[in-house]
Amino acid sequence: MMSVVRVLGCMHPALQPFVFKRGGIKVQNRCVLAAMTNKQSHENGVVSDDEVRWLEARAKGGFGIVCTAATHVELDGKGWNGAFGTFSDDFIPGLRKMAKSIKTHGALAIAQLFHGGVRAPEDLTNVQPKSASVHTVAHDVTSRAMDEAEILATIRAFGEAARRCEEAGFDGVELHGAHGYLISQFLGPKSNFRADAWGGSAPARHRFLASIVNEVRRQTTAKFLLGVRLSPIQAATGTTLEHSKLTVEASQDWDLDFLHISCWDITEGASMGERHQRFTEWCAEWNAGRHPLITTGGIWTAKDAENGMAQGADFVGVARAGIGHHNWPACLQEGATAPPRPPFSRSHLSHQALSPTFIEYMRRWDGFVGED
Repeated sequence: MMSVVRVLGCMHPALQPFVFKRGGIKVQNRCVLAAMTNKQSHENGVVSDDEVRWLEARAKGGFGIVCTAATHVELDGKGWNGAFGTFSDDFIPGLRKMAKSIKTHGALAIAQLFHGGVRAPEDLTNVQPKSASVHTVAHDVTSRAMDEAEILATIRAFGEAARRCEEAGFDGVELHGAHGYLISQFLGPKSNFRADAWGGSAPARHRFLASIVNEVRRQTTAKFLLGVRLSPIQAATGTTLEHSKLTVEASQDWDLDFLHISCWDITEGASMGERHQRFTEWCAEWNAGRHPLITTGGIWTAKDAENGMAQGADFVGVARAGIGHHNWPACLQEGATAPPRPPFSRSHLSHQALSPTFIEYMRRWDGFVGED
């Protein structure tokens, strides 16, 4: 027993296993591949082999949880070229292949569900973007306000998409309530100034997300995991730290299995009153241990991951580090060297299971892709 204690004492906290209360689902470690846009799937919404290959490599590389890119739950919710859809049963075979490829290697498979709202370009959807209100918060595009019937239909669409994911073999879904997409457009006072039951007060702005949570629970089984990703602050939607506090506190009453705080940089924070804390610390305080907490943002080294967990997170998620290193969790083992940083050559990224399309997309990140 003493030898086991010594081994566990040396183990990085993010390499410790975790057990979700729902169904006693065990995760091999606290390392999460965060959902990332990669544009690798087919234009009709069907999952591509390239998208499957990229995720499977991260499962093989030892991530405890592997999240897919955001997948649109309605045809008019598409946010970019090369996105895969969950708005039809026709997509289930591809989703099944994706889920199986992840789970075969011991990782949990989580699909991230979203609708672009005003960030669903008309040149992709052929319709004017819809949102909580008429507003312009993305690329000078003006949305139209959704009526009651449309709101209810979109809520059902999230539930139906979750049902398809469970049928395909996914362990759960993450609702994308961050980064200015439709759910966050309902949460933010700058993008939701309705005067009905879906806007105005904070509880009314929360209603859309709370209703989606309830609908997902209605359409899936008791063992299916459900989480929400949130941005702690967001200028475009007018979301402040005070608004996020109300949302996290409201989530205490929602039947969730995790909260995911998208920090962009876990070293950053903000003040409320006379106190200043990092974003993860604030969210951990408001969450008060109710839901397991994932934090993401600028995590690269073992020390970064340790800092994230010291701030109150139960899991640490990576994006760019996971792109450059399919086996990033191995970099957290005692004695491991820090993973090299960008720029990465095209050949390196190809060996990390990125397709030419994904590599080209990563050129948008300054200094990420170098030359061979």
